[in-house]
Amino acid sequence: MSKPIAYLPEAIFTGSNIIHNHAVVVQDGIIVQVVPTVTVDKNSYHCVTLTNKILLPAFLDMQLYGAAGKLLSANPTVESVAAIADFCYANGTHYCLPTVATNAKEIIYTSIDAVKEYISKGGKHVLGIHIEGPWISLEKRGAHIAKYIHMPTIQEVETLIAYGKGCIKMITLAPEVCSKEIIQLLQNNNIIVAAGHSNATYNEAIDSFNKGINCATHLYNAMSGLQHRSPGMVGAIFNHSSVRASIIPDGHHVSYEAVAIAHKIMGNDRLYAITDAVTSTTMGDYTHTLVGDKYETNGILSGSALTMFQAFKNLVFQVHIPPTDAAKMCNWIPAKVLQHGDSIGLLKKGYIANIIATDKDFSFVENICFNDARMPF
Repeated sequence: MSKPIAYLPEAIFTGSNIIHNHAVVVQDGIIVQVVPTVTVDKNSYHCVTLTNKILLPAFLDMQLYGAAGKLLSANPTVESVAAIADFCYANGTHYCLPTVATNAKEIIYTSIDAVKEYISKGGKHVLGIHIEGPWISLEKRGAHIAKYIHMPTIQEVETLIAYGKGCIKMITLAPEVCSKEIIQLLQNNNIIVAAGHSNATYNEAIDSFNKGINCATHLYNAMSGLQHRSPGMVGAIFNHSSVRASIIPDGHHVSYEAVAIAHKIMGNDRLYAITDAVTSTTMGDYTHTLVGDKYETNGILSGSALTMFQAFKNLVFQVHIPPTDAAKMCNWIPAKVLQHGDSIGLLKKGYIANIIATDKDFSFVENICFNDARMPF
């Protein structure tokens, strides 16, 4: 057994609060204790002093389509998955879900193959694949390609489940397009169902949440909006007691004021950040050109250029959310949505030791610790 490492920072964001004058003690990739600095015996530990640094649990991005010039749907290969994973890690995001949007069956299945191969070869950072569509609302398809959108059959769903077993982590669908039997079938096979790209009425959305859908994809975007006589899916998300929702805090997909409103309504346990990020490509059905700090197709917003760390900074400095809440939106809350909240997303005894450091201005400094031997499967 290796000698424990004691990390001694200026402050620690544990995931639930901020503490000072404490150390995070790690042994064999696991946090064994978080203790007052004065109790650390320097003869018993390998001590690492991190002057003026803040430690946080590493981030988790549940939805991104590509990075570093590799869009998964345009290049559905293990090399693309590795490029996405490496890009995320370099920016303090230790776990991610590469995502494929509504597309031809062959592209979706080949993307599954790429993620499977990455994981089977010992690749780190990827928890599975997120399939967004094609079982969504035609009216709320956004940039998704209309010709692929359809209502699924039981046989189609069973075939996809069998093919992607152990790899498909999340599917975004419109609950009004899919039968309750299909939703139950997905959930029974440990696939997280998120409501999104949906034109559901308020009552349809509430009913789907009450029957087991516990999260929604990119709040406000591509869903029935909150109107005073028709509160829609946005109203249902706001008014439900437990459903969680992702949001894209880039200032383009959603205004910062709208993010602040959602946080005020949903509290510090139901709203979480995603990047929804794409990358420059001229290949495939989805093309993207970087324009400033966003991506466009023919002059129309087509994707985010966010990293999770920039999302965190935007939440702090643009939305003015407390830094502890902003950090939770980027780690522990998405970890709970993915049913890994008991192993990642907190700096707490027994948790996997994936830790990042910032300076006092919340600029990313470095990855302090990554346990590449224990994925939270």
